[in-house]
Amino acid sequence: MAFDWFKRKAKNITTSTEDKKDVPKGLWHQTPSGKIVEHEELKRNNYVSPEDGFHVRIGSNEFFDMLFDNQKFTELDAGVESVDMLDFKDTKSYTDRLKEVKAKTKLTDSIRNATGKVNGTEMVISCMDFSFIGGSLGSVMGEKIRRAVDYCIKHKLPYMIICQSGGARMQEATYSLMQLAKVQSKLAQLSEAGLPYIAYLCDPTFGGITASFAMTADIIMAEPGALIGFAGPRVIRETIGRDLPEGFQTSEFIQDKGFVDFIVKRTEIKETVSKTVNLLYGT
Repeated sequence: MAFDWFKRKAKNITTSTEDKKDVPKGLWHQTPSGKIVEHEELKRNNYVSPEDGFHVRIGSNEFFDMLFDNQKFTELDAGVESVDMLDFKDTKSYTDRLKEVKAKTKLTDSIRNATGKVNGTEMVISCMDFSFIGGSLGSVMGEKIRRAVDYCIKHKLPYMIICQSGGARMQEATYSLMQLAKVQSKLAQLSEAGLPYIAYLCDPTFGGITASFAMTADIIMAEPGALIGFAGPRVIRETIGRDLPEGFQTSEFIQDKGFVDFIVKRTEIKETVSKTVNLLYGT
């Protein structure tokens, strides 16, 4: 046949071009360095590319499944939702923006609380979802962290926050900024109760989150290569009128300056968290 070169022959299998199936979207992932990873392999490796170590951004569902034993946990305060207190409008109303993002993400806000066992040690974990308005800090995030801390104090449990956020939510204005003081006061109560607090900084962790509770934990961990800072590199570069150092604002750079205790690969996070909690809490 004149067009046999259109057929693939291997191991006695011949597949014509018209019979080939398209690869479903989402089945493969390409990292920034150009490495192609099959989705199931990526999932088995805690969403870390085995080729180049790139940490793919994930949400609370993946983190909870990864950390809690047998993927079993109890979600706390799931019914707390954001509302438009200021009748705020930018390119669209805040009310409409909330409706859209809730429908798209199936989340009620940018953070979720859960309790369960991590290698046999019971603890509470709050995890931000960057997919919900950039993981931004609003009144609900502050309230959920407050409730998580109260739960920890009541049940004498260690606490962990997984941070991934662009900072404060502008649509809530001063209400958003007030959460910084609210969260810090609750974390002070956690410390007074002798309960450990761990922060795990993911890509990105910026703005008011970095300026407050992300950097006041007993132990501060970070993912490899995560961007961590207050303002972005472009703003800083334009402000100071100078080029920035190599690797500026990466977790490795931040650790070198003493702001991060240690960098933990996501493939090792469960073991590291449980060992750290047991060391601090004496369980």
